[in-house]
Amino acid sequence: MKNNIVAIVGRPNVGKSTLFNRLIGERQAIVDDISGVTRDRHYGSCFWNGKTFTVVDTGGFVKHSEDVFEAAIRSQVTIAIEEAAVLVFMVDTTTGITDLDEQVADMLRRTKKPVILVVNKADNYQRMVEANEFWGLGFEETFFLSSLTGSGTGEMLDAIVEYIDDREEEPNQLPKLAIIGQPNVGKSSLTNALLGEDRNIVTDIAGTTRDSIHTRYSKFGMEFLLIDTAGIRKKARVSEDLEFYSVMRAIKAIEEADICLLMIDAQTGIESQDLNIFKLAQKRNKGIVILVNKWDLVEKTTQTAKEFEDQVKSKIAPFKDVPILFISALDKQRIFRAVEVALDVFQRRQQKIKTSKLNELMLAAIERYPPPAHKGKYVKIKYITQLPTYYPAFAFFCNNPKYVKDNYRNYLENQLREHFDFSGIPISLFFREK
Repeated sequence: MKNNIVAIVGRPNVGKSTLFNRLIGERQAIVDDISGVTRDRHYGSCFWNGKTFTVVDTGGFVKHSEDVFEAAIRSQVTIAIEEAAVLVFMVDTTTGITDLDEQVADMLRRTKKPVILVVNKADNYQRMVEANEFWGLGFEETFFLSSLTGSGTGEMLDAIVEYIDDREEEPNQLPKLAIIGQPNVGKSSLTNALLGEDRNIVTDIAGTTRDSIHTRYSKFGMEFLLIDTAGIRKKARVSEDLEFYSVMRAIKAIEEADICLLMIDAQTGIESQDLNIFKLAQKRNKGIVILVNKWDLVEKTTQTAKEFEDQVKSKIAPFKDVPILFISALDKQRIFRAVEVALDVFQRRQQKIKTSKLNELMLAAIERYPPPAHKGKYVKIKYITQLPTYYPAFAFFCNNPKYVKDNYRNYLENQLREHFDFSGIPISLFFREK
């Protein structure tokens, strides 16, 4: 399984979240006006030197209890060592090496995975001198930086991407479908309903599922590999960190899948964490189908489904061209239709559009609404072609690519979606100088 997870580990208050925010280019918390929806975001995508990888801030998953604090941190590091591809060990030059730093360092020295030591808050000469003691931790790749100002992060990122393999895998003959979503939305119930057997533990306790399983499905004329981020193998040492463990496994499943079936709970609606998962799948260029589960438990009128769908699309905007199905995994309501739609998305994701057809339709759309001028500079798009990637990506050749703004990029994407069926599929647009 491809693994491009970079985990930031270390004791509290060393600046892990600040570095995380800088790497993903966003603020950490997503806040909604609805009560109970505010959740912190602790994972996201980072792009550097042409490579994309997933960053996980382990600190966000630690329960702040004095009794289990150090034990929780050690447990997080244990999971990160097991699940991540690269480990970023963060320390603080203003406090020096603490006992907990020594404990974490001892755990990391035992792993064969790459460890990058980041000495934070080394933002002046005096602190740089004091930071020399951290060479004593014994990590060859050590970087001194300031996560607050960003100084020194470029060199660290250069080292990280050396370990990242971002090449697309050869397409499998069988589509790979991943069932993803928050704990307790019904992922295991859907898997069991499709397979006709209780492969997974299903309880009302959030976080029962701990591992991912891969099952070949071949029924009713449909054949695919089903990736469920839920399995029966238990690990005692992660019993207190199920959320963190499930997040790591879900990210891996997203990376491996062709199509992601994002399940949300009809009773709670789409929440911030659902949006986090959605955006992660979108940034990894995966096909997406949204399944609103437990629809049988919702009181309905003739407009309920339409209103619910409109609410979901307003929250996932601007990428709204996504199939939304209302299902009940327990009653097996529309579950096979969900698979049919997912397989349709898989076929659309592989479509190749003739260059002549692409230019005929898109150049006409560009002529109707040319790119706006920027500081007196005009953009003239002369030619469009689809790139040879395993997901839809298009190159627009023009004279001033840097002056193409986001609103015009969105216009071009909407035109592509209007002329060609890309429902459920993220599209990448690149502007290159002719």
